[in-house]
Amino acid sequence: MGSPLSLRDDHDSSELRRLARRSRHAGQSRRLLALAAIYDGASRGEAALLAGTDRQSIRDWVVRFNADGPDGLVDRHGGGQKARLTQEMLSALKTRLEEGPIPAVHGVVRWRLCDLCGWLHETYGVTLSETRLGQIIRREGFRLLTARPRHYRQDTKAQDIFKKSSPVSWRRSGPDIPEKISKSGGLTRRGSARKRS
Repeated sequence: MGSPLSLRDDHDSSELRRLARRSRHAGQSRRLLALAAIYDGASRGEAALLAGTDRQSIRDWVVRFNADGPDGLVDRHGGGQKARLTQEMLSALKTRLEEGPIPAVHGVVRWRLCDLCGWLHETYGVTLSETRLGQIIRREGFRLLTARPRHYRQDTKAQDIFKKSSPVSWRRSGPDIPEKISKSGGLTRRGSARKRS
């Protein structure tokens, strides 16, 4: 069994508890509280129970704390997978997108993602899915723009026949006050009927 590691002596338990209260990272707060318990005299096993972890993790936290201080206890992330497209490949892809395909040479009138994936594989040996390549292209500011489809036998003169048009001049509508038939049988305007005597 190795010798126990001692904590650095420029901090104490009250300072670590204060830093744990102010921390915005839950993992860092938990680690600071476990190390504060060690400063108070708790064993590594008791600190592990307090933090809900094992003794080896406590030892790793002590090593990180001794090396980098409280900032060393913030969660570390690996940064993800390394990008498959280098800057050279990305600039070549942008140039290819801006120039567009030559239908006689490439056999297409606009680039499809499957065409670009094949070109990247043939030229650079890089294999990307169409979904990932689409994300990269959108991130670089490119959007898919296509012309409205048009049938090759479309006749514009025949289309003019079916277009809706409104009449050139409108007829004037009838009078506002309709005529009514008087009791005597003649037509009169409303309001001008004769009184009966």
